[in-house]
Amino acid sequence: MTIAIVDTSHAAAVNLQAPLAFEDDKRHHGRQIYRLLTGNDPAEAVIDDDFDFDRHVIASILAVSAMEHGALAERAGLSTVELIALLAQLFPAAAIDSTWLPINGAAPAPDDDEIAMVRDLLTAQRSTDGDVSRWLAAMVARRAMEPNHLWEDLGLRERSELSRLLMRHFGPLASRNTRNMRWKRFFYRMLCEDDGFVMCTTPVCTQCNDFALCFGEESGESRMAERRREVALQEAANAAQ
Repeated sequence: MTIAIVDTSHAAAVNLQAPLAFEDDKRHHGRQIYRLLTGNDPAEAVIDDDFDFDRHVIASILAVSAMEHGALAERAGLSTVELIALLAQLFPAAAIDSTWLPINGAAPAPDDDEIAMVRDLLTAQRSTDGDVSRWLAAMVARRAMEPNHLWEDLGLRERSELSRLLMRHFGPLASRNTRNMRWKRFFYRMLCEDDGFVMCTTPVCTQCNDFALCFGEESGESRMAERRREVALQEAANAAQ
């Protein structure tokens, strides 16, 4: 199966209203990308079975990546070829065009030592076969380089969705996180241990001054929900004028 990236250089060829508005208003972009791919609003995601959950996760990653500057494929951790294959396999009915999901050139996958280390860790611990877990290993590794909680930088709605993702596709690794350590910190701890290094000098975690960095609460408002709230507040302010 192949996927066509429609040329939107002429307004007459675009069947979506005001596509350039998304370049001017990133608050709408992620939510609209998610809806384009899945047909649902992020708050109404259908994740009852594993296939629907996988589509929700990957649509969330693409949506949050599209809200940032830079080529979408790079922000999501894939090459252009991989991104096109992913879209064709998981979202064949979506009306993809180059305004909604800009795929610029034949960009390679990110080639960074730190990303590669996390990606290889995840790939070696896969509990499912096929393209989806391979793509997710690359996507999670790339998004782990962002500064927020990992579930936020994956565009997910809450941390429990990240835990479900990791237990489903990377079970041997995820099951080692018996103390509910923050996932980014856990990845790096596993990398150090696999290489024979000691990550911490304190023998007991509860005695460590950095305890909150490893085990602190990871709640908060998802980036999608934050954008929806900002839009609602702006619309209310405009209506009051």
